[in-house]
Amino acid sequence: MTKTIRTSLIAIATAAAMASPGVDVGAARAGNPILDFETQKGTFTIELYQADAPKSVAHILALVKKNFYRGQRFHRVEASLAQFGDPGTRDMSRIDYWGSGNSGAPIGVAENLKKYKHVRGTVAMANSGDARSSDSQLYIMKAASPSLDGKYIIVGRVTSGMAVVDKIVKTDRIVNVTIKAAGQP
Repeated sequence: MTKTIRTSLIAIATAAAMASPGVDVGAARAGNPILDFETQKGTFTIELYQADAPKSVAHILALVKKNFYRGQRFHRVEASLAQFGDPGTRDMSRIDYWGSGNSGAPIGVAENLKKYKHVRGTVAMANSGDARSSDSQLYIMKAASPSLDGKYIIVGRVTSGMAVVDKIVKTDRIVNVTIKAAGQP
């Protein structure tokens, strides 16, 4: 088998895995930080693209180290995505305002807007119409959405636990988030 055919088959297999419900895409690349999200429905793992979105990833890691996401709820869940990152979601009495809050420290840059696509498992930063306003809100694509390409900072991908993401509903809670280096069990 030639190298070109082998590369094409790998690309096709990866695309098929990303399009299939509950199929995980595999191991993270060496050196990328890994986040384990423990939720009420189970655990999913995200690989962050350190080299492609260094400021965004550093911001997310700093928030995780401060336990920013612990206890938050998913405030937006649709057929195509699940979104979290509003600290106001800890207060059920303010559910009508969920999605309007963040950490108060926007990143101020628009990293890698053209490099990645919004396919199943993509993790990106929500914003208010300008990628530089991205802050603490993240979303996970449950289905491809090409209309979002080029508008949002893609910071990573789910490497395991997409079946858990598929089960998430609005108000499900993030119990804990831990940081691991790539290659850790």
